[in-house]
Amino acid sequence: MDTTAIAVQLQNVGKEIGNISFTTNNLWMMIATALVFIMHLGFATLEVGLTRSKNTVNILFKNSIIPAIGILTYAIVGFNLMFPGSQFAGGIFGFGGFGIKAGTVGLTSAYNPNFTYWTEFLFQGMFAATAATIVSGAVAERIKLNSFLIFSLLFVSISYPITGMWKWGGGFLETLGFYDFAGSTLVHSVGGWGALTGILFLGPRLGKYGKKGKINPIPGHSMPLAAIGVFLLWLGWFGFNGGSVLSANPGAVSLVLVTTSIAASAGAVAAMFTSWNLFKNPDITMVFNGILAGLVGITAGADLMSPMEAIAIGTISGVLVTLMVPLFDKMKIDDPVGALSVHLVCGIFGTLAVGIFGIKAGLGQLWIQIQGIFWVALFSITFSSLVWYLLKKTIGIRVSEEEEEMGLDLSEHGMESYPDFEKVI
Repeated sequence: MDTTAIAVQLQNVGKEIGNISFTTNNLWMMIATALVFIMHLGFATLEVGLTRSKNTVNILFKNSIIPAIGILTYAIVGFNLMFPGSQFAGGIFGFGGFGIKAGTVGLTSAYNPNFTYWTEFLFQGMFAATAATIVSGAVAERIKLNSFLIFSLLFVSISYPITGMWKWGGGFLETLGFYDFAGSTLVHSVGGWGALTGILFLGPRLGKYGKKGKINPIPGHSMPLAAIGVFLLWLGWFGFNGGSVLSANPGAVSLVLVTTSIAASAGAVAAMFTSWNLFKNPDITMVFNGILAGLVGITAGADLMSPMEAIAIGTISGVLVTLMVPLFDKMKIDDPVGALSVHLVCGIFGTLAVGIFGIKAGLGQLWIQIQGIFWVALFSITFSSLVWYLLKKTIGIRVSEEEEEMGLDLSEHGMESYPDFEKVI
């Protein structure tokens, strides 16, 4: 066999290996996309479990429509705003035109050669909808449905893609050296800032705070549903973080899944001991939030950490969330599901942890992380506050006292979640 024939065979073998690698990477990204999608069911059941039964239909409605709104708006405007093309790289705003592009079937993503353009869109679209879902739990049980839907539409289609573009679309935070592997800041604290502003514009639920600083607990109606939600979210995080490797590289994906699981476990244990010490009883809701806190905390640097560093990050996150839930209550910031403590506080901590632990640890990186947190917070607070303000001054954002007492299931939807419950028992 002459050298030319050997060269042709080697070239064919190389192409075959390349095709297998591309298919494997693309398949893993599609699996990760499905795992992130299932997180919406996790958010729905967790939020339902931690709130009262009279608002269940309303919460399920919001968590069912948010993914639909997120996917549609991301297809029409968000994707090209967040990934606008190289001519906008390094900037503050980017725009690549309306709609996902036609005629790109089978083409690789412009941002990553490991998978297709369509897989890139769908994976990123799942992330976009998650930010609005975080807001849903924090404003539960007293917000008007139409106001929430308008806020979600604008937040997912404009605010989230702009701050996401700053890092993941090649914007100025990427140029600065800011690091956020899977979104402790770009997803979780972005949603957290939207949630905080919403709470401040809405005010607390009726009866939550009494005179002389008294805090009246409003327990959720179903711990089994909350538990299902937490475990669905933990499962989905394998796609959330594991998919953010942006390939099926076995070493990188394995490490990320290990650090993710270890941080969640450490968060649960830390929250258990902290709550047991503070409240004299082991609080199951704090364990739930401890798991999520560890997951949020590791998300910014899951690919940079050793298992021991993941334990440290998860432990600190679990302690933080347990301390912050009662602190927000003392500040009369009514958050029914602890979204601020989990997503905002631990999102900020997780982003700072990149400069404290792991491969990039150092004062220089820590200062860059602080700058990134600041700019994302400034934009997210400004945008969400403006939207909440305009909604409050026009159509209003809060239901009446009578509607809140009745429950949003009947007042907003004209139905009950458990219509035969009393007859059954």
